[in-house]
Amino acid sequence: MSAPHDPRLARIWEAAARVPDPEIPVLSIADLGILREVRQEDDGTPVVIITPTYSGCPAMGTIAADVKEAVGALGMGDPRVEFSLSPAWSTEWITEAGREALRAYGIAPPVRSRRPSGPVPLSISFRPPVPCPRCGSTNTRLLTDFGSTSCKALYTCRDCLEPFDYFKEH
Repeated sequence: MSAPHDPRLARIWEAAARVPDPEIPVLSIADLGILREVRQEDDGTPVVIITPTYSGCPAMGTIAADVKEAVGALGMGDPRVEFSLSPAWSTEWITEAGREALRAYGIAPPVRSRRPSGPVPLSISFRPPVPCPRCGSTNTRLLTDFGSTSCKALYTCRDCLEPFDYFKEH
């Protein structure tokens, strides 16, 4: 998603877009892809629509409060934040700048699936290689599917011997 063309809505978008993700502060909610839309009600109330990365994400309350504060500072009225569950968020929505920020922060960004067209071969345990965000090696292994937050897994690099979080593909 990108900023709207209407200057008033663009100001609302830009204010909301600067809000950092509380769990991964190097990412803005725009780079994470959860900032979906802004609009104004007929009475002038700014409305910001965000999509949770997954149902029950504990950061959504903090994000909503931070968005209300950032948009409220524009002086356009008391903003409202709405949650949209459809379409469901996907790691494909993370921007290239967001992927680079994750890598620089030491978190491997989600590996983009290269699904073949046509019939999908059955593979029960295939996992694409996850490059180490520190040295770039794909000689890595999964330690646990459950990392520091529900959206991350914990890996280790067999070359540089460093552990790292991997932002799981959704």
